[in-house]
Amino acid sequence: MTRPMVIRSLLMVSLFLTVLLPSTIGAQQTQPLWRSNGLDPTQWEDRPDTEDSPMMDSYKGNAIIKVQVTYQEGHLSGQTEGTIIIELFEEWAPVTTENMISHVESGLYDGIFFHRVINDFVTQSGDPTCKALGAYPATNPSCGSGGTGETIPLELNNNLSHVDGALGMARGQEPDSADAQWYIAETEAHNLDPENRDDEGYATFGIVRDGMTHIRAIAETPTSDEPTGTDVDNPFASAGRPIYQAKINSMQMIGVADPDGTIQNPPADEVESNSIVETAVKILTIPLVLLLLASIPLFVYRGRTEKPLNMYNDAIILDAELVDDGP
Repeated sequence: MTRPMVIRSLLMVSLFLTVLLPSTIGAQQTQPLWRSNGLDPTQWEDRPDTEDSPMMDSYKGNAIIKVQVTYQEGHLSGQTEGTIIIELFEEWAPVTTENMISHVESGLYDGIFFHRVINDFVTQSGDPTCKALGAYPATNPSCGSGGTGETIPLELNNNLSHVDGALGMARGQEPDSADAQWYIAETEAHNLDPENRDDEGYATFGIVRDGMTHIRAIAETPTSDEPTGTDVDNPFASAGRPIYQAKINSMQMIGVADPDGTIQNPPADEVESNSIVETAVKILTIPLVLLLLASIPLFVYRGRTEKPLNMYNDAIILDAELVDDGP
């Protein structure tokens, strides 16, 4: 075997070990860890009001978000901390849910507040510029109109509508102007559905599964245009900033919906199948690694013993001649 052939062989083995095998071994590791955490939807009891909609059911594999909030419900009440659980309908709104997941995973929403609260309508947040600067309500002047600068298209689906507790994407006048801001319907808001509007409507892509009591409490907190909360109703309220900060302490991906329990407790035949694949990969890996290690000294030895060749692969005879210049 010539030196170029040895080099090619080593390169081929190295390529297989460094590219093909890791892709086989790590095929299931390309997903984040939370994707393998199946969550039982029956544990979530503080739900929105129900109606005849596919959104009332949980679906296997749907991403789940946990939202930690702190708020003050009224002038004389203290601070309340709560947890809100949201399920995303990834199959029906893949672009919008992926946008939301990426923002949650990046920590974009941690520390912001609900900047727009309208009782019996929606509670809105998701603006990364809406953070208290020193003492609340001091904040960035762009709060309420901020975002990441990257928009997504309006994504509608017949299975999705503005049921009570629905999670929707806020947008500007253009239908494809949604960015990072989102809202939760504090009651059914079907007037935002496209079939009930003269424009393209608004997109929903998730729903509150637990913690709806906190959403309703935030919706009733005193705001800039309803300073008494719900004691005196302002029919013209449209952009109420809560007087007391309703803060999102954190948002994180915690798992996926697992209504039948097969993610948390996979069937025995599936576990056995995965085990067989892992064993086969290990069996292939060991001899290939040994082959690569054994080829290295062989290459070094042949490099020292092979005769030098010219450009035509002919052996070169090197003659040494003693030159005596004399005294």
